[in-house]
Amino acid sequence: MPGGVLRDRAGRMRQLPRFFFEVESWNAALEYELAPHFHLWEFIQTDVREAVPLRFFPRYIPCAVALTALLLEHFRETVGVPVRVSANGGYRSPRHQLTSHASTHCWGSAVNIYRIGDDFLETRDRIEQYAEIARAVLPGVWTRPVGESLGYSDDHLHLDFGFLISVPHDAPGDPFNPKLEGDPL
Repeated sequence: MPGGVLRDRAGRMRQLPRFFFEVESWNAALEYELAPHFHLWEFIQTDVREAVPLRFFPRYIPCAVALTALLLEHFRETVGVPVRVSANGGYRSPRHQLTSHASTHCWGSAVNIYRIGDDFLETRDRIEQYAEIARAVLPGVWTRPVGESLGYSDDHLHLDFGFLISVPHDAPGDPFNPKLEGDPL
């Protein structure tokens, strides 16, 4: 659904990304480094909840995943140990069974972290400890509250960077607005 729209939980329409990395194979995903400690494969691990046609290669991942990886790299530098993204915790297509609304996972700009170093994030205290660190060092990050209700997390840290759209230079049909050309401010 490149460029399509989804409604978020509040009912607002959100435009989906239009520009993607083409990932030719699992081996290519294993080799493609987005940041010094993060490779593309970590953001595309999905299970049988992903739509069947989208489980095969080539796969297409929103360009914003590169920005997400850089933010995670900064978070990893702060905590000083490896940060592990959950299966289904990176990019998920709009057709993924866990997607019932405009989830930032569909933009490649949210991740679910299940482990930091030797710490599994399976308790309220541990999740809140790392959420506090993330909010201190990652400008604009939103962390899902801890709990068992819909919209909460009880077994991972959800880091959400918003509905990021990444448009490569000279992309066809980029969102150039001629009204802003003469006086952008």
